[in-house]
Amino acid sequence: MGKFTIGCFSSLVGSMSLDFAVKLAGTALEKGHKVDLWVSGNATMLSLKGQRAFKDYSHLEKPLQELMQKGLTVTACEACAEARGYHKEHTIEGFKRHSMDWYLASAFDADRVLHIGGE
Repeated sequence: MGKFTIGCFSSLVGSMSLDFAVKLAGTALEKGHKVDLWVSGNATMLSLKGQRAFKDYSHLEKPLQELMQKGLTVTACEACAEARGYHKEHTIEGFKRHSMDWYLASAFDADRVLHIGGE
């Protein structure tokens, strides 16, 4: 199988692009692809550990951790996270933090790239 890079540039609360990106990453992993998921902008909130689950409200920490155990590579934009107060010590274990050049290198090396959001 090939390598699939997904870049998620989620907007403010209410955007379903982050939920879609995580579900798409899971589906691609199930089909045997190597998947890199990049989160930038407000999507970096996904990297914050200790989030609380609420009934009928999107909570992606547990599904994301399960996908990471299956081989998903998830990376947050370090500058975006820092600007929002999500520091390295607040990051979920296994979640990477890099500058935008990581996403560009992953996209260059991928067989397919999907850029979601950025509105």
